[in-house]
Amino acid sequence: MKVLLVMFMCSAIQGECLAPHQMPVLYSDYYSCLSAGYDEAIKKQKEIGKKETNKHQIFIRFHCRYLNET
Repeated sequence: MKVLLVMFMCSAIQGECLAPHQMPVLYSDYYSCLSAGYDEAIKKQKEIGKKETNKHQIFIRFHCRYLNET
Protein backbone atom coordinates (compact mmCIF):
# COMPACT_ATOMS: atom_id res chain seq x y z
CA MET A 1 0.00 0.00 0.00
CA LYS A 2 1.06 3.57 -0.64
CA VAL A 3 1.09 6.22 2.08
CA LEU A 4 -0.24 9.77 1.63
CA LEU A 5 1.12 12.77 3.56
CA VAL A 6 -1.59 15.26 4.60
CA MET A 7 -0.51 18.59 6.11
CA PHE A 8 -2.39 21.28 8.03
CA MET A 9 -1.40 24.88 8.85
CA CYS A 10 -2.90 25.93 12.18
CA SER A 11 -3.10 28.95 14.46
CA ALA A 12 -3.04 28.45 18.22
CA ILE A 13 -4.58 31.92 18.65
CA GLN A 14 -7.52 31.17 16.34
CA GLY A 15 -7.78 27.60 17.56
CA GLU A 16 -8.27 26.28 14.04
CA CYS A 17 -6.48 24.95 10.99
CA LEU A 18 -6.75 25.68 7.29
CA ALA A 19 -8.12 22.99 5.00
CA PRO A 20 -5.84 19.96 4.72
CA HIS A 21 -3.28 19.87 1.93
CA GLN A 22 -2.48 16.51 0.35
CA MET A 23 1.13 16.36 -0.73
CA PRO A 24 1.68 15.16 -4.32
CA VAL A 25 4.20 12.42 -3.46
CA LEU A 26 3.07 8.98 -2.30
CA TYR A 27 5.39 7.03 -0.01
CA SER A 28 6.13 3.33 0.02
CA ASP A 29 6.00 3.05 3.82
CA TYR A 30 4.83 4.87 6.94
CA TYR A 31 8.33 5.72 8.15
CA SER A 32 9.23 7.49 4.89
CA CYS A 33 6.01 9.48 5.05
CA LEU A 34 6.67 10.56 8.65
CA SER A 35 10.23 11.62 7.82
CA ALA A 36 8.97 13.67 4.88
CA GLY A 37 6.26 15.20 7.06
CA TYR A 38 8.78 16.48 9.59
CA ASP A 39 11.02 17.83 6.82
CA GLU A 40 8.11 19.56 5.07
CA ALA A 41 6.83 21.04 8.36
CA ILE A 42 10.24 22.56 9.12
CA LYS A 43 10.53 23.86 5.55
CA LYS A 44 7.09 25.50 5.73
CA GLN A 45 7.72 26.99 9.19
CA LYS A 46 10.93 28.59 7.92
CA GLU A 47 9.07 29.87 4.85
CA ILE A 48 6.42 31.49 7.08
CA GLY A 49 9.15 33.03 9.21
CA LYS A 50 9.64 33.93 12.83
CA LYS A 51 7.61 37.16 12.79
CA GLU A 52 4.40 35.66 11.35
CA THR A 53 4.79 32.44 13.34
CA ASN A 54 4.99 34.39 16.60
CA LYS A 55 2.27 36.88 15.63
CA HIS A 56 -0.31 34.20 14.77
CA GLN A 57 1.20 31.31 16.77
CA ILE A 58 1.27 29.24 13.60
CA PHE A 59 2.13 25.58 13.75
CA ILE A 60 2.19 22.82 11.18
CA ARG A 61 0.71 19.41 11.82
CA PHE A 62 0.45 16.39 9.59
CA HIS A 63 -0.54 12.77 9.40
CA CYS A 64 0.21 9.85 7.13
CA ARG A 65 -2.63 7.78 5.73
CA TYR A 66 -2.56 4.47 3.92
CA LEU A 67 -4.34 4.45 0.58
CA ASN A 68 -6.27 1.44 -0.63
CA GLU A 69 -4.95 0.42 -4.00
CA THR A 70 -7.37 -1.15 -6.41
